[in-house]
Amino acid sequence: MNCHGSGPLGGRDAHRLCVAPMMDWTDRHFRALLRLVAPELVLYTEMVTAQALIHGDRQRFLAHDPSEHPVALQLGGAEPEALATAAAFGAAAGFDEINLNCGCPSDRVASGSFGAALMAEPERVAACVAAMRSAVNVPVTVKCRLGILDGMSDEHRTMASQEWLDRFVDTVADAGCSLFTIHARDAVLGGLSPKENREVPPLRYDPVRALASRRPDLEIIINGGIDTPARCLEAVAGVHGVMIGRAAVNDTLVLAAMRDVLFPEAGHASPSPVDIVRAWLPYVNEALDAGTPLPRLTRLLSGLFHGRPGARQVRRHLSENARRGGVEVIEDALAHFEQHPREAA
Repeated sequence: MNCHGSGPLGGRDAHRLCVAPMMDWTDRHFRALLRLVAPELVLYTEMVTAQALIHGDRQRFLAHDPSEHPVALQLGGAEPEALATAAAFGAAAGFDEINLNCGCPSDRVASGSFGAALMAEPERVAACVAAMRSAVNVPVTVKCRLGILDGMSDEHRTMASQEWLDRFVDTVADAGCSLFTIHARDAVLGGLSPKENREVPPLRYDPVRALASRRPDLEIIINGGIDTPARCLEAVAGVHGVMIGRAAVNDTLVLAAMRDVLFPEAGHASPSPVDIVRAWLPYVNEALDAGTPLPRLTRLLSGLFHGRPGARQVRRHLSENARRGGVEVIEDALAHFEQHPREAA
C-alpha cells in the first residue's frame, strides 16, 4: 500500500480523530482500509490481553502494515509486570502507542479483574501505567468510562460520579499517563451485554468536558455516540479529540466527512468508495497470498457503501461469491456498482 498516515504520534491534539478498538473489527485488514479513508486517523488494534502476547501467537497479534501508522496497541490486563512485558513486545513491533483498556464491561473481561472493573482500583491502574512506561519509549495511554455501576448498588454508585472520575484520572496521571480516552457513559458490570453497555446508561459529555477544563495539562479524548459530522463537532467542544466507534463500521465514509469538519484547512477531496477499494486491492492481494480467506476481507466493505445507490448489489455479489473466488470478486462488485448507480441502497 502507498497511503500512509502521519507517522508516529507526537504533539498536542495529535488524537483529533481516532477509531476505537473494536473486537472482531479493528484487525489489521480493517485498519489498512481505514487508513485510505482518512490519513489523519489514529488507529487502535483490537484489545489483546497481556497473557495472550506473552504465551500466545505473538507474531499474529502484533502484525500490522506500515501504512497503518500512527497505530496504537490496546492491551488488557491487571498485572503490572505482565503488562510491562506485553507493552515492550508492542513497542518493539513498532506500535506508536500502548493503550490500557479500563473500559470494557463484558462479564468475561470483568471476571479477569480488568477492563472497566479496573476503574475500582485507581492505584492498581497507576502501578500498571508506571510499569508499562518504564518498559517502553512510546506513550502509554488509558481508555476508560465515566465510572462503573455494579448492579446499581449504592456502594458502586459512588464510582459513577464526577468526583470518582476525577480521582481516577488524577491518580493515573500521577503515574505518567497524559492522555485519557473516555467513553462518556458509565459501565454497568453484571446484568448488561457489551452491546447494551454501548447504549445505556445515557451518554454524559459534560463530566468529560469538566475534567478537561480542570486538567488542561492532560489530553482528553471523548468517545460514545459520535456518528455524524454534526455530532462530531458537538462532541469535540472543550476536549482535544474524538474517538469514533460503531459508526466507523456501519458507515465507514463518515470518517472522511468528520475529517473535513475537524481539519477544514486540509482541503481534502471527498473520497469515493470505489477509489478507496481500488487503492486497497494491492493489500488484499498480499493478504490473500498470506492465506487470509477472502470473506474475512470482504465483510469489511459493507459500511463503505452504506446508503449509496448500488450498495445492495455490492453486498449481494460479495456474499454470494467471496467463498469461491479471489480479488476479481471485489473488482466485479465494483464494476456492478459503477454500472448500476441508480439502484436503491
